[in-house]
Amino acid sequence: MAEGDWHVAGIEINSDRLRLRLFTADDAEDLFVAITPAITRFMQWEPPRSLAAFAEVWQSWLAPIQDGSDLHFVVRALADARCLGLVGLHAAKTVCPELGIWIREDAQGNGIGQEAIAAVAEWASEALEPDCFEYPVAEMNVASRRIAERLGGVIVGSRSNPKYNAVVYRIPNLRR
Repeated sequence: MAEGDWHVAGIEINSDRLRLRLFTADDAEDLFVAITPAITRFMQWEPPRSLAAFAEVWQSWLAPIQDGSDLHFVVRALADARCLGLVGLHAAKTVCPELGIWIREDAQGNGIGQEAIAAVAEWASEALEPDCFEYPVAEMNVASRRIAERLGGVIVGSRSNPKYNAVVYRIPNLRR
């Protein structure tokens, strides 16, 4: 995609069960109520203590979304628009952007994460044409590791942070 072709408002990704759109302030409350200690167990961050604290986080997303460098897609059910989580496409304009995801607790275990990551990776593979994607995941997070493996991901490294050790998968461009 050429630099001048970037139109934030027009990006919508649909899959069989999901609609993914770039985050806006209107999504903040729906996301905030879905963030729990259980879903942040394998995240580098803790749940925000208040909607105001979350506002400090999401406000930092707006400029990078606008310029296309760091994208946060809100995952909603196609059937009823219920907020199910968030997919990140970080360093989006690089040759190997980083994917990340969290899905609300009561929506886990039925393939929503796989469907959401695959939808974003397919869209980005065509629209942004990266060589690959990196997908860091906690070693103990078996469900997220399966997402990467089902998309052809292979382990290419590891990372460590205060909460957990992670492996880094490299997922190929899905259009090549």
